[in-house]
Amino acid sequence: MRNVIKISALALSLIAAAANAQGVRTEKNISLDLANQIAAATVAACAANGYAVGVTVVDRAGTVRAVQRADNAGPHTLGASLQKAFTSASAKNNTLAMMEGAQKNPAAANLTDIPGFLLLGGGVPVKVGNEVIGAVGVGGAPGGHLDEACAVAALDKVKDQLK
Repeated sequence: MRNVIKISALALSLIAAAANAQGVRTEKNISLDLANQIAAATVAACAANGYAVGVTVVDRAGTVRAVQRADNAGPHTLGASLQKAFTSASAKNNTLAMMEGAQKNPAAANLTDIPGFLLLGGGVPVKVGNEVIGAVGVGGAPGGHLDEACAVAALDKVKDQLK
């Protein structure tokens, strides 16, 4: 009987320890330095093509980490870049792909009703492997596909830090 009680107590303590271990998570997130590098590289990539843009970089929770607005970029570009970055981080997807999906699937059209979501190209997740640690949003190039291209070019410049 004593052995049964000892084994039961040991089993219960192991279960409790396992349950406690699951209560704390470790997550990767984007640093301020990396967010600033991505923002600057995105503005530079668009400027090289003649586009004056606004760029917002958010962390994994969609909270702003860095913002830049190129000379001559319209004031609307900052709001658009924020919403694209938030949408991309929240959905863990490129906003251009989401826009195209919503256009083809009437059931996905309701995504536009989510506060803060903007289904236009220019939002790209920042990933370490398959884990989304943030997102970059770009507004101001003459087309969402061009906004996205600038973000992708910037992420390519910092790819060695995304490991």
